[in-house]
Amino acid sequence: MAVVASSAIMRIDYDDLSGRLEVTFSHGGSYTYYMVPRNVYERFLSASSKGRFFNLNIRDQYSSR
Repeated sequence: MAVVASSAIMRIDYDDLSGRLEVTFSHGGSYTYYMVPRNVYERFLSASSKGRFFNLNIRDQYSSR
């Protein structure tokens, strides 16, 4: 689990074995994304704008629930 400094995103959890990425938003909701490669997770963590990275690289790119 990584607590991140972002106005939009509060926490990012990643499971290396399954590629499951869980994003918890500052408003309290969360989404789980599947088959996310580890390098995408690492780039997400290091992005200067977590919200922008999420919108461009994760939100509509991976199946979610």
